[in-house]
Amino acid sequence: MNHEKNYTYILQCRDKSLYTGWTNHLEKRLEAHNQGQGAKYTKSRGPVTLVYYEAYATKEQAMRREWEIKQMSRKDKLRLIE
Repeated sequence: MNHEKNYTYILQCRDKSLYTGWTNHLEKRLEAHNQGQGAKYTKSRGPVTLVYYEAYATKEQAMRREWEIKQMSRKDKLRLIE
């Protein structure tokens, strides 16, 4: 039985910009972002705060949702976070 272990998430960076990603271990990934090892984008914009996430059963679903969110405008992402 496969449990929901894949996440699509949105981080808010120190400069108030938003970063969207996916992972199969949310806490570990957040820690990596805050240690400057998560992504090139967040490296110089830390610390980051987790502001939104969704859980999925498969990696493919989480990656598809990440792509969908990345296509959204900042305004729509902020609406989603609310």
